[in-house]
Amino acid sequence: MSKKTQLTLEDYQAGQVLLIDKPLEWTSFQVVNKIRWLIKKQFGIKKIKVGHAGTLDPLATGLLILCTGKFTKKIETYQAQHKEYTGTITLGATTPSYDLETEVDSTFNTSKLTEALIKETTSQFIGEIQQKPPIFSALQKDGKRLYEYARAGEKVDIPTRKVHISSFEIIQINFPDVHFKVSCSKGTYIRSLAHDFGKALDNGGYLSALRRTKIGDFKVDNAVSIKAFEAALTR
Repeated sequence: MSKKTQLTLEDYQAGQVLLIDKPLEWTSFQVVNKIRWLIKKQFGIKKIKVGHAGTLDPLATGLLILCTGKFTKKIETYQAQHKEYTGTITLGATTPSYDLETEVDSTFNTSKLTEALIKETTSQFIGEIQQKPPIFSALQKDGKRLYEYARAGEKVDIPTRKVHISSFEIIQINFPDVHFKVSCSKGTYIRSLAHDFGKALDNGGYLSALRRTKIGDFKVDNAVSIKAFEAALTR
């Protein structure tokens, strides 16, 4: 984002990179709509291009890069950059969505899991790996979103795809919660990582918290809340 105190309509039309700290339970699309609406309202215009460079699930918080005006052409460049997340995997159970969007469907005994085993198992996920996206995702197959199949109770074959995980670090363990930090390529599903990590432990796991902290060189520490953006825009 420009360091100018007050941005003009021309600034937004020429192109801005906005770093937004996405709140919990908002979709990325809702954030884009809100920011677009705020800019249109402030300047009394009917149209302004705004897009985001990489979706965050509603149950995740953190860095969302928004581009305005002519900078929307740069979205793919930002999307391709490595991303960093912190979060929590809850062991001993699984959910169909691999996170808290759906109810627990299976439980496991975690008494044999040790901190050493948990930390050692992260090494299986470093480098280029094959990952299957969750069925509760917005990816399309045969013209339908995967989550549409899931909500209809339909089974669908989801092919695996290559992703790259450059680091996967266990920060703290408070059974059954495992707090982690991961750096990964575009297209990596942290929900799938949580699910697969539980499987690798011969147990179960789901993602119970997630925060995106970096995209390339952009950091969530430099992002602003939607309220803070609105306050800066209208002052």
